[in-house]
Amino acid sequence: MQDDLLVVGFDLEARREVHVSEREPEHWKRLGYGGTGQLVCFYCFHGFEAPAGTRVSLVTRGRLGGKVRRHFAHPPGQAPAGGHGPETVWHITTKHLLAAWARSRPGVDRVRLEQWTEDRDRRADVEVLLRDGTKIALEAQRKLMTDDGWRARHRDYARQGVVDVWFWRPRVHFPHVVLDEGLPVWFYSVSKREAATSLGRPHARVDQWWQAPDLSVFGLHHPPCALDELERVTMPLGALELGPGGAVLPQDLQKQLLDSQQEAREEAKRRKDSEARYARAVRESQERAARTAAPTPLPPPPPVPAGGLRCEVCRRPLDPLLARTRRHILC
Repeated sequence: MQDDLLVVGFDLEARREVHVSEREPEHWKRLGYGGTGQLVCFYCFHGFEAPAGTRVSLVTRGRLGGKVRRHFAHPPGQAPAGGHGPETVWHITTKHLLAAWARSRPGVDRVRLEQWTEDRDRRADVEVLLRDGTKIALEAQRKLMTDDGWRARHRDYARQGVVDVWFWRPRVHFPHVVLDEGLPVWFYSVSKREAATSLGRPHARVDQWWQAPDLSVFGLHHPPCALDELERVTMPLGALELGPGGAVLPQDLQKQLLDSQQEAREEAKRRKDSEARYARAVRESQERAARTAAPTPLPPPPPVPAGGLRCEVCRRPLDPLLARTRRHILC
């Protein structure tokens, strides 16, 4: 099934977008073509490739476990010439599938479509509220954005305490400023129902690499750094979790990353231990040399009886016979 064959419905009575996955097929058949007719094509009704207000009642196709997944479709001969724009179809469908995925995740308290932020300067495709109070904005981005345009949206979200998670249409170039801001990049294929993300390949071990503050970059790492070589991995959307930091990689992939990074961590520890041993040996050697070079202090001279003489060299008592020389013979 191609992305541009998928159709999102619009419930004329509820006045909202609906997706085939929300209810059983029998429900949609009662509302669509041959039924009440209140289930119409969202795109036609809103003026995409058709005059605004066009009402085309939808049919429900596909079956559970079949080669073609359940989906809405125009009745024969009632679709616009050439179909609807694939970018528009991808965006609307992805938005609904992201919402359905978010509702199924543990720890999620509320999911709403097309919600404004508190200061009403940004509208999230999908707003998610976790039970711990974290607010997440899921964005389905169908085309390339400029660095400045994306950064402005990201920082508006950050300023309001909202974690923004971006899902890009496959084969669309994303702005690498996303990676520069420390965020991962996610992709979503509607036709395959698969999410994908990019891993950063290990950095070259140059100079004193083992002193780097983050050793994870010397193995496969996520999110990647801005100028990394990238390696893409795919997974079912349902394999991802949602947490305070956004989308969470599956446990098996997290383990794969940790295993990839472990060898670099162990090598870095060996090098740091070796450096510490060398520094300790140098310090001990310098301390020994300092003790050897320092003169041994002389004991204080013995006391001289009252009226007695003292050697002017060694300051020990001097026999009166040596009073004329004022020193011992050997001094």
